[in-house]
Amino acid sequence: MNARKVIMNIVGISFSILILILVVVGLYQAGKSAYGFGYRVFTESAVDSPEEGEDKVVQVTSQMSNKELGDLLEKKGLIRDANLFVVQLKLSSYAKKIKEGNYTLSTSMTAYEMMQIMSADEVESTETEE
Repeated sequence: MNARKVIMNIVGISFSILILILVVVGLYQAGKSAYGFGYRVFTESAVDSPEEGEDKVVQVTSQMSNKELGDLLEKKGLIRDANLFVVQLKLSSYAKKIKEGNYTLSTSMTAYEMMQIMSADEVESTETEE
């Protein structure tokens, strides 16, 4: 009878340790994923390089939500992740400034550059004249 109690205690402790390990691994994976997403919010590059960029026409309507706009841009191949675009837009100064219209955007543009164009702000030129 004592052997049975010892075995049950060992099984119970082993099960508790297994659950604890699974919780720790789950928290680690969730943290790693959240960090990766947060990092991408501020560092996501354009889909293509400037040499390979392809122009796409996008029609934005006033009834379009940020999520719908992100889905449209992802469908057109202008961005990689619509959810990431929504977060980038909410954190930017362009959150409520996107205007309706037809825009020619390029796959070589970052999400921030697309937001500048769709909010009708002028893009500052970074090229110097020689």
